[in-house]
Amino acid sequence: MTKANRVRWVALAVVCAGSLMNVLDTTIVGVALPAIQHDLGFSQASLAWVVNAYLLTYGGFLVLGGRLGDLFGHRRLFAAAVGVFTLASLACGLAPAQGFLLAARAVQGLAGAIASAVALSLVVSLFPEPAGRAKAMGLFGLINAGGASIGVLAGGVLTGLLSWQWIFWVNVPIGAAVLLASLRVLPTGPVRRRGRLDVVGAALVTAGMLLAVYAINGVGQTGWTSSRTIGLLAAVAVLLAAFVAVESRTAAPLVPLRLLRQRNLTAAGVIGLLWTAAMFANFFLTTLYLQQVLGYSALQTGLAFLPSNLLMAGVSAGASARLVARFGTRPPLVAGLLLVAAGLALLGHAPVAGHFAVDVLPGGILLGAGAGTAMSPLLLAAIGDLPPDESGLASGIVNTSIMLGGALGLAVLANVATGRTDRLTAAGHPHLDALTSGYHAAYLTAAACAALAALLAARWLRPGATPGNPAPTPTARPALATTSRRSSP
Repeated sequence: MTKANRVRWVALAVVCAGSLMNVLDTTIVGVALPAIQHDLGFSQASLAWVVNAYLLTYGGFLVLGGRLGDLFGHRRLFAAAVGVFTLASLACGLAPAQGFLLAARAVQGLAGAIASAVALSLVVSLFPEPAGRAKAMGLFGLINAGGASIGVLAGGVLTGLLSWQWIFWVNVPIGAAVLLASLRVLPTGPVRRRGRLDVVGAALVTAGMLLAVYAINGVGQTGWTSSRTIGLLAAVAVLLAAFVAVESRTAAPLVPLRLLRQRNLTAAGVIGLLWTAAMFANFFLTTLYLQQVLGYSALQTGLAFLPSNLLMAGVSAGASARLVARFGTRPPLVAGLLLVAAGLALLGHAPVAGHFAVDVLPGGILLGAGAGTAMSPLLLAAIGDLPPDESGLASGIVNTSIMLGGALGLAVLANVATGRTDRLTAAGHPHLDALTSGYHAAYLTAAACAALAALLAARWLRPGATPGNPAPTPTARPALATTSRRSSP
């Protein structure tokens, strides 16, 4: 391996480490919520904002963050975002009161959105050739597919052995190391300044995404048919309609509308939304089943996710890249999504007096294998037809759909589970039976989402190129190499 090749793999490790911090924060807080509530005096209703404050700004700024990276440099934005995220993590752990913690979580979400949106673009610029890009995407996909479940494990271990503050403080040394390394090894790349930033478009899409996340996160308390939910979603529709109108008329739009006509980018966004809704059901429902039905502690719950995490890591870092290299993006993506659907269907039959090895582990194994197989081809499909100077925006769009899928999935599945449990409780069924039956209904709903995502991938997604057999395109699209020179993939 040449020195230049070693440097870019080191650079990939830096990008993956930065992305891991962001992905972890979507789930690492969950196990620690009871301890945070006790120490800072949150009410049951306000406690949800420890999670929602992060998700709100994270989901709201993904599209804008991706475009800023395209305009002003992916390396510069990544390093700045990692630095801000690290400082915000330190502030979260030091928070003396509720408002301080929520403000720091919102800053974490903003910085995480920018870093996540430009990370995929950095991978594209580091690995312009298809074979290397497939391997790199396998590792990057591991972080995105496994980071959320690793967060559950890390949250349980840190909270159980130390304190809830350490779920934030663990980011500080990692973030500092990532920041220093990113300034040394990440490629600078050309800075593309194409006129002024579309401020009006940025304000409209960011406000629309913020309101969408806020509306979805409040569904659990108010319901889908409440005046609050309907009013917020109507406001989202108005803002996004205004955004489309502005983008169709401005000379330098934030999101060129032609991108939305890119078949694979649009398909990847919809598939990502459905798949993430299904995967978040695993993290959310399995955590509740293990703790509330089987009586697991926070530490035991975290460790219960370890087998599927390890399998996900092995498949994503190894087999997934080889499958993409041989078959292109579509067959591995479909196969992975079907494995996820099968795993969720198995978990949808776990009984009240269940055993981990018999009732939880088999479904977790299928989920780990499926997620490890699917993530890399999903990301490759999203960016495969786009030039590097629009990869940040494409990454922001796909990450937004994935994030909204998680929020929407949690809202819908929580309502499904609660509705089923409440009906059975009212009919006189024992509490644990009613609770478990509610989880079953939500698991099976999530399995249907994953199966629908597999169907859409099979029917809608255009087959991607393999290293030895590039897909025909109307025009050759150049890829950005690790230097300022351009070469064709």
